[in-house]
Amino acid sequence: MIGLKSVVARAPGKINVSLEVGPPREDGYHSVATIYLAVSLFEDVRASERMDSEFTISLHPDSAPFADPETFPLGKDNLVVRAADELRRYTGVTMGADLEVTKRVPIAGGMGGGSADAAAALVACNALWDCGLNREELAVVGAKLGADIPFALFGGAAVGLGIGDQVSPMLLRRSTYWVLVPASYGLSTPEVYRTLDKLRADQDVEAPHEVDIDTVQALVTADVNALGLNLRNDMEQAAIHLAPEIDTVIGTGERLGAVRGIVSGSGPTIAFLAESKTHAEQLRTLINEELDVDALVVSGPANGAAVVNHHAVFRGN
Repeated sequence: MIGLKSVVARAPGKINVSLEVGPPREDGYHSVATIYLAVSLFEDVRASERMDSEFTISLHPDSAPFADPETFPLGKDNLVVRAADELRRYTGVTMGADLEVTKRVPIAGGMGGGSADAAAALVACNALWDCGLNREELAVVGAKLGADIPFALFGGAAVGLGIGDQVSPMLLRRSTYWVLVPASYGLSTPEVYRTLDKLRADQDVEAPHEVDIDTVQALVTADVNALGLNLRNDMEQAAIHLAPEIDTVIGTGERLGAVRGIVSGSGPTIAFLAESKTHAEQLRTLINEELDVDALVVSGPANGAAVVNHHAVFRGN
């Protein structure tokens, strides 16, 4: 038997407390001004040493409630493999890795689950290969693959500008509590952006350059009433256009006592702001009974990507 090192890293999903979206740019992206909030729903990636330079990717059995093993992409195009490969090119490492993903964040749900996977892969492989990169350097690598990856590395709360990759951390004084209602389907982020552009075709939309200061202040102080009044997501109208039932779910949650409901990112996951942890637990029960769903209680801010376990694994010769 051969002893090889294995490293597990964990990264958080996120919600966008505020998301302003500009018109399409010449490079195909959209300028945004957003407030990211990492929440206590995490993706895990285990990276194990190989004796060659190949990559493999697999889905942990515990992912079954959150990801369908039959449809989850397990090829070289998976963001986990691409992140590991990009780190290898950046550092000059020649080793490969076996990569195992444990999914908990809804797929195509607007919560940055893929970005969390990539961030966890970067942290895990950085430790596995002894690359020695710090979080800022890993963010440079991650930004080549996706605008949300740098935030998943840092976690907490942050203002995101540019295409979301210009991340400025925020220091929050208290946590806020949310009830997440995942959908049984996903929405393609590019399709939601295209729909938004079509819906705003006759409007004069300017590129955002800053976030709303009242929203920042409400989140910093955890003033849930003020925060509820200031939640904003420009993507919401497009998500509802593609999946009209989203509007019904938001209305139901607010009727049952949520401070406010909002589409998370490009959707279709819905985040309901609660007054407290106790209120969130009560709200989850009511929503589950009314809508026959498996809602989740989360809090934010949550920590960014980090190693949570490392040990030797043993394989046959």
